[in-house]
Amino acid sequence: MSAAPGGFGGLWQRLRGQVAAGEVPVRSWNSLSSGTPPRWVGFDETLAWVIAGLISLGLVMVYSASIQLPDSPKYSNYVPTHFMSRHVLSVGLAVIAACVTLAIPMRTWEKMAPWLFVLALLLLILVLIPGIGKVVNRSRRWIPLGVMNFQPSELAKLAMAMYAASYMMRKMDVKESFTRAVLPMAIALGVVGLLLLAEPDMGAFMVIAIISMGILFLGGVNGRVFAIMIGVLISALVLVITVSPEKRGRIFAFLDPWAKDNADGKAYQLTHSLIAFGRGEYFGQGLGQSLEKLHYLPEAHTDFLLAIIGEELGLVGVGIVIVAFFWMVRRIFVIGRQAVALDRVFSGLTAQGIGLWMGGQTFINMGVNLGVLPTKGLTLPLMSYGGSAIILTCVALAVVLRIDMENRQILRGGRP
Repeated sequence: MSAAPGGFGGLWQRLRGQVAAGEVPVRSWNSLSSGTPPRWVGFDETLAWVIAGLISLGLVMVYSASIQLPDSPKYSNYVPTHFMSRHVLSVGLAVIAACVTLAIPMRTWEKMAPWLFVLALLLLILVLIPGIGKVVNRSRRWIPLGVMNFQPSELAKLAMAMYAASYMMRKMDVKESFTRAVLPMAIALGVVGLLLLAEPDMGAFMVIAIISMGILFLGGVNGRVFAIMIGVLISALVLVITVSPEKRGRIFAFLDPWAKDNADGKAYQLTHSLIAFGRGEYFGQGLGQSLEKLHYLPEAHTDFLLAIIGEELGLVGVGIVIVAFFWMVRRIFVIGRQAVALDRVFSGLTAQGIGLWMGGQTFINMGVNLGVLPTKGLTLPLMSYGGSAIILTCVALAVVLRIDMENRQILRGGRP
């Protein structure tokens, strides 16, 4: 058999031969350093398309929910496209950040995990300093950066997922010990919780608690010890609600939102969210035809975007969004389990922690919109308006795609 010619002609013939034989060219990120021919392994394209679809629908719905805001005196200096254009900018930055993240090996993230957690703690402290942290609606959660406001709690979610995964990997031999394995992680969670409650940001604390506790459970912590930690966490939440008149009032309003005092007060958002879902019926009023976004439902483009989707796209539209998020979270967990099966514990626990983040925050946001949970200031991942939220969410999902890429590389006989 004669040798294939060199140069571009030979390369073209070899590629044609591979395609004809049904082979898929594979690329290794380490090919340049190892001297081996470049081979592309790819990643889960369906997951990437679902993510892109949710972001695209979010762009449309943020524009629809915010186009009438300049009619309000509060936003009278804004143009109708103000929030949409800023959201487009955030999505653009998120895509760039995701592409950069996709090129970073997981071994690098593993080394950076403790330092990323320290950085998140420093930023959570920094945001509480008057003159640095920006106060919006009586909460000090943002650090102004000129073109956008950065929310340290979003970085803390990613940092906690990676730190908890790194911590459990280092503590595998003593994971049955409360003092050596569980207590240090509980202290770290308590410090983060105190900083978040000082802002206050109960919603972010709940998500971070879900991430850290979930990773401890998936990492194999003793069931009895885990149950004790859950009990302590629930007791702490009950204590916070008991001593805070604001949070206690939200709970009572949630239990009876249609009472006149509640409907005109702390349950105002909830009642108008339910009205929006009721108006949507099965197929919705049509894109752009929402009435609740006309200054009846506050924060319609952020925390209550799902209510506008329900009013304009109906049960069908909401159902599609729920199925898309369910499939995405399930796929993230599959990727994480596959990494653990390949003896890549840090990557597997990180992916599952990100899955807990996406699933937990989505569940809380949807529960609040539908009146199943008390009102919390949490956005709908990938869809709601918000700069740092969309950027850090895309970075986290890019980490999952990187884990999937390295899994595929190993399964094809290469190195991650």
